[in-house]
Amino acid sequence: MKKLLLILLFISGQLVAQISTNPTLPTATSEVTITFDATGTELEGYTGDVFAHTGVTIDTDKWQNVIGTWGDNATQPQLTRDNSNPNLYTLVITPDAFTYYSVPTSENITEIDLVVRSADGSQQSRPDYFITLYEEGLNLTFTNPNNNSVFNLNDNITISAEASINADLELFVNNVSQQTATNTTTVSSSYTFTSTGPHTLKATGATATESKETEISVYVKTPTQTQTLPVGVKNGINYNPDNSVTFVLLAPEKSDVFLVGDFNNWELNENYQLFKDGEYFWITLSGLDSNTEYAFQYAIDYSIRVADPYSEKILDPWTDQYIKPGNYPNLKAYPEGKATGYVSTFKINQEEYTWNINDFSKPNPENLVIYELLIRDFTESDSYTEAITKLDYLKDLGINAIHVMPVNEFEGADSWGYNPALYMALDKAYGTKNDFKKFVDACHERGIAVLTDVVFNHSFSQSPLLQMYFDSANNKPTANNPWYNEQHNFVDNTSAQWGYDFNHESPYTETFFKDVLSYWMNEYKIDGFRFDFTKGFSNTIYTGSNNWGSAYDAQRIENLKNFADHVWNNNPTNKPYVIFEHLAENSEETELANYGIMLWGNMNYSYNQNTMGYSSGADISGISYKNRNWNAPNLVGYMESHDEERLMYRNLQNGRSNENYNIKDLNTALKRQELAGLFFYTIPGPKLLWQFGEIGYEIDINLNGRTGRKPVPWDYLNNPNRMHLYNTWATLMAFKQQQPVFNTSDFTLNVSGLLKTVVLRDASMDVVVLGNFEIENKEITVTFTKTGTWYEYFAGEQKDISNVSQTFTLKPGEYRLYSSVKLLDPRGGTVNDDSDNDGVNDVDDLCPNTMEGLAVTETGCPIFSLPANNFNIEAVGETCVGKDNGQIIISAQENYNYATTINGTAYNFTNSSNLVVENLAPG
Repeated sequence: MKKLLLILLFISGQLVAQISTNPTLPTATSEVTITFDATGTELEGYTGDVFAHTGVTIDTDKWQNVIGTWGDNATQPQLTRDNSNPNLYTLVITPDAFTYYSVPTSENITEIDLVVRSADGSQQSRPDYFITLYEEGLNLTFTNPNNNSVFNLNDNITISAEASINADLELFVNNVSQQTATNTTTVSSSYTFTSTGPHTLKATGATATESKETEISVYVKTPTQTQTLPVGVKNGINYNPDNSVTFVLLAPEKSDVFLVGDFNNWELNENYQLFKDGEYFWITLSGLDSNTEYAFQYAIDYSIRVADPYSEKILDPWTDQYIKPGNYPNLKAYPEGKATGYVSTFKINQEEYTWNINDFSKPNPENLVIYELLIRDFTESDSYTEAITKLDYLKDLGINAIHVMPVNEFEGADSWGYNPALYMALDKAYGTKNDFKKFVDACHERGIAVLTDVVFNHSFSQSPLLQMYFDSANNKPTANNPWYNEQHNFVDNTSAQWGYDFNHESPYTETFFKDVLSYWMNEYKIDGFRFDFTKGFSNTIYTGSNNWGSAYDAQRIENLKNFADHVWNNNPTNKPYVIFEHLAENSEETELANYGIMLWGNMNYSYNQNTMGYSSGADISGISYKNRNWNAPNLVGYMESHDEERLMYRNLQNGRSNENYNIKDLNTALKRQELAGLFFYTIPGPKLLWQFGEIGYEIDINLNGRTGRKPVPWDYLNNPNRMHLYNTWATLMAFKQQQPVFNTSDFTLNVSGLLKTVVLRDASMDVVVLGNFEIENKEITVTFTKTGTWYEYFAGEQKDISNVSQTFTLKPGEYRLYSSVKLLDPRGGTVNDDSDNDGVNDVDDLCPNTMEGLAVTETGCPIFSLPANNFNIEAVGETCVGKDNGQIIISAQENYNYATTINGTAYNFTNSSNLVVENLAPG
């Protein structure tokens, strides 16, 4: 029986699995037995059934003719577990690869492509395995040592090679012959390394008709030299004025580091060995082509190969292929066969971006209306370029800040981004570095600030900081990892454990993340940050009833204030925003808020209870910073974020109804969102909305899995009812930013039940807001701040208040906004008129508060139903916009006779003919 060829597979230099084949040099026309050793993988110790996700490479096209689909146990091949070693599995490709994978024999199969997975698909081998299939005839391979093996000076080893058929074989070391063998399949020789540095091993074979040779490289260790770090360099890649490049790596307790890359054929070479200065390693390369992009890794202690933790760009062998066409043109090819895992790139002459806005003035934090978006689900193309084309839409809406979900390099090409891998590298899925700069610049041109999401609680497995100090046998960071905790802090709460946990009490972690924050502010002109899950920013072990880490934690507070100070000190006169997703005990949040930090305020449940019409949990007073006893309006309240179910989805699924009113009706549900918006944007403090909430996005958050791709609903803009919601919210956002009363500190909330009122007091004017979240007509009493004339904005009416206590009857979903000074249309003129004098009554000026309308026309005016539900009534012409000579058109839904009186005049409606009532005055 032929010996097995062990194919050692690495993730960035760390051994994670073994694949072996029998025969050693398999071909596409022979039976092949593949043995998988799960030791060191996610599948180590797994006791369930194991399946293969497998296909072939045809020529250079990987993953062709894949058998079945991921997770389909009925169609994908099952591996056989070894009875004596439960971590060993075999898969037999029989009778040959052509037959097994249903590939025509006219094709050229060059590899078997393989991922091994658990029965439920939750655990798998990583990375993908590509097993070479050799051509028929003579082939050669080394069976010992492996390519890129490392030895000590004076080590004595056995060098051996194997051929697929009998041949005359010879072994060479550095082109010096060591051993020959005639008419055989194996040859070996003993060899002692008497010199340091790289050595080339070669095997040749010849038959009467053909000859082959193969080479591998090995390295004999060379001592690291000590030399002082150059002045002024920083971690990562440093471009010097003379076009040389200095590489700096912080690697405590490591002994030897090399650069391997395009410049040295990815092989260890003493000329690319980094100098050591304390905990730092560094080297300067000169003579490089300034216009060439180079790829590289660090080879650490002869066993680990990683990307630079400070990389600005990496190449990903697994997911770069899934970047949508056009998003990253001319992407450098991955160095297949020379590297594994992420590789860093650098280029001396990079295309510089010329900023149009260099002195952007950030909006007042109290006035912030932040639009949270995920580039992937905001655009069809997953691109910054397309997102730029939507900025005018957002500016017209009235937002003044955009919070983009994480855009630094995350694992995979399709993600929310909370599985970070590198922190300074922009993920290529959405575009190039200059594409993102152009996006930021375009936002600034429109007065829109840009915040990015930063995920400092954890990272996932591809982080170089993790890989440099990782215990693969136990799948956790080593005890001496400078940046990570060996054990996760949330030991009792797996729902709060994501990836690997950063040690936020380590000075290494603190310095690294400060460098990250500075980089994004200085390189991309980012205006601030939303920090994800800041409850994890200490080493306190959270157990038992406190397994969500909500209790007061003094060390955490100190760490968080430290990060905030760093961000603010970057621009003390125009302070960047610091926003925490903390959601912890109010005593802790109060201290952070009073320090000047803004905090997310999740009000999803309460607002949704109101929009669905349920009184339980309907109290929304938590949207007020004063309700939390904070000194300043630093609560970023939201009805929806990326993390919550969409209000409209629950409205349509679970909304209340009676015989006359049904929240599950789309148009009714949209009107409920208008009402919710009134009691959201008028309450002082910064606000956040999730993308497309302004047009009533109703897609379940769990479609395609919680973090899965969702439909992009730009077609919603063709629906007048959705645009009515957009325009109503836009008006409210504009009021918030233009009228001081909506940022007053003197306000009263009566918002615990389904009948709600808000009273705002300011020197400029007072405002009274009232609304009915019930599903039937209700009386609501509100106390005005003074007598006199008040103006209802949406209906364009005025009311003389002689008694400050007033009772109103509101229909279900009806809302009103009264002001002591007449409000002008904040988007262009007085309410309900042709404010821009273009002869057209713009949509946002029309009928903004049409409680009874079942729908609206393309002009924004309501279509009503008569009580008998047999008619439609449509206000058209200029009645809707508050001018004379308007019309009402009544049309029957079936043959019907009807008589009615309008303004004292009798009208008869007979046999389905349209009845037109003309020359109506406003009102």
